[in-house]
Amino acid sequence: MTGQSTHDSVSGGGDGASPLSPAGLPRVAEAYGATWRVRLVEVLHLMTSLALALFYLVPVFMLIVSATWIGFALTAPWQPDVPRREPGQLVVDAVAFLVALPVAAILLARLACRVQRNRLDNVFGIVETSPPDPLAEDNPLLRASRFLLGRDAWSAIVYSTVAGAHGLLAAGVVVVLVVCGGAAAVGALVGIVFVLVQGAPGDLVGPLVLVVVGPLCALVGLRLAPVIVATEVLLHRMLLFEAPEVRIRRRLVHVQDSRLRMVDAAESERRRIERDLHDGAQQRLLALSMTLTRARSRVSTDPETALELITEAQHESREVMDELRQVARGLHPRVLTDHGLGAALPVAAGRAPVPVRVDVELPERPSPRAEGVAYYVACEALTNIAKHADATRITVAAERIPRPTRRGRDLLRLTVTDDGVGGADPEAGTGLYGLWDRVDAVDGTLTVHSPSGEGTVLTADIPWEA
Repeated sequence: MTGQSTHDSVSGGGDGASPLSPAGLPRVAEAYGATWRVRLVEVLHLMTSLALALFYLVPVFMLIVSATWIGFALTAPWQPDVPRREPGQLVVDAVAFLVALPVAAILLARLACRVQRNRLDNVFGIVETSPPDPLAEDNPLLRASRFLLGRDAWSAIVYSTVAGAHGLLAAGVVVVLVVCGGAAAVGALVGIVFVLVQGAPGDLVGPLVLVVVGPLCALVGLRLAPVIVATEVLLHRMLLFEAPEVRIRRRLVHVQDSRLRMVDAAESERRRIERDLHDGAQQRLLALSMTLTRARSRVSTDPETALELITEAQHESREVMDELRQVARGLHPRVLTDHGLGAALPVAAGRAPVPVRVDVELPERPSPRAEGVAYYVACEALTNIAKHADATRITVAAERIPRPTRRGRDLLRLTVTDDGVGGADPEAGTGLYGLWDRVDAVDGTLTVHSPSGEGTVLTADIPWEA
């Protein structure tokens, strides 16, 4: 029974039929058909890798050309046979070979990394979730220099070179074996027919050998395909993504920093609530208590005055309720719970001192956690704009961003735009770090574009099912 059970689990059946029995033959045929389909898909994938390998090798070829020109330029003064070049032409060549070619090589290498990351995501479902820095500086020159001359730029050159060499050699071997072997077999069959029609049996030796060798080569290529694909995926994961230990260490540092900031933010919020209750509701409750005490002492001696004091106490109690309602609204408004983000954002916009336009395009409600984070980001952004931006117009937009990839998740995108002074600095107490931590806690991303004098665009991408 044990052997039979193991055999059934391998063959994919639960009815106890042997794979060699008539009942088991259809399952065996189906299994082999699925295997060959997988092999063909792997070969097509390697053919794509072979085609991309030529593109991946272009950056290093451009750098080799640039280095060759530098070598000739440095050795030309000591070679009398080399003709002298005009200074103007020398400047043009220097710009072309020292600036244009290296910049183009780095851009192509970064494009190669982007293409390969998309392939790993779409084909194998391999993605790396590293928290980006949404509060990076808005200096375009500094960003451009890091993009073109930073460590990641030269790492992209190394990656594109290694990936291109692997695709050209490893994938090329499989493609040559499968394609050339199959083509040789088909061509040999046509040749055999032609030889038989011509009536020259002595010429059948070569085509017959190809008919035998060609399928064998194709079979070897198909057998090598999964191994080559596995090595390709391993190589790309090692070169494109950081080591797991490095990612975990970086993630721990990020979590520790964000946790400390969230603790500080929670303590600051607690103190604000305590201050609001002490300065507002507590003082009004004390005044209400004193008014009721005065009314009680005059009920028997001066009923009219007591009635006026009771009326005053009722008015004060309504004001206390309004203040407590304002405090509660700052924590989590009732309209958000009952009616969703589409109804809560206009209410938050109505309390802003600056005119706010609200555009909400949500066919359905996201998760409550996503709604809460988006509402908090919108309220905090409106508060920051009122305090620091000196803006005259604000736009708050919320929409659902679909993710068509197999591993992707839909996003709730909240965008807050103003026409203020810009130049938002997280170190200046604008609350950007608090927003970043709140969004990052649900695996979302926050980006802030705030050039000086051009306003600020704050975008929060929050997982729809956070």
